[in-house]
Amino acid sequence: MKAVELFTDGACRGNPGPGGWGVLMRYGDKEKTLCGGEAETTNNRMELTAVIEGIAALSEPCKVSVTSDSTYVLKGIQEWMPAWKKRNWKTASKKPVKNVDLWQKLDAVIKHHDIDWHWVKGHSGHAENEIADQLANRGIDEL
Repeated sequence: MKAVELFTDGACRGNPGPGGWGVLMRYGDKEKTLCGGEAETTNNRMELTAVIEGIAALSEPCKVSVTSDSTYVLKGIQEWMPAWKKRNWKTASKKPVKNVDLWQKLDAVIKHHDIDWHWVKGHSGHAENEIADQLANRGIDEL
């Protein structure tokens, strides 16, 4: 399996408001960037979209290292999602999971990959996270 690194970030100007997502992909010495935006969204939706778009861009099963500054995404995928799925995408208080459309997309795109999840503090000088942040803001600027 190829080993790929993904560095992802989401941004929103207002929450809700115009938002963007960015991904820095690295395979060996090759790098690729992705970004996009939505006119009316939330920061959490953009954080999720960045991860989904990065993983969906992989053309074959890979060993993937995903680095994000979003505790929402990382706790969701590592801690909350298994229980949500058992409860038919409901929270412990039996309410529908917020952003369920994106959580289900994420659940679908991760199936064929071996993924390690990593958290990094946002805006802390982590070079790749800063690039992902710039890409997310470009996604808003290009709307």
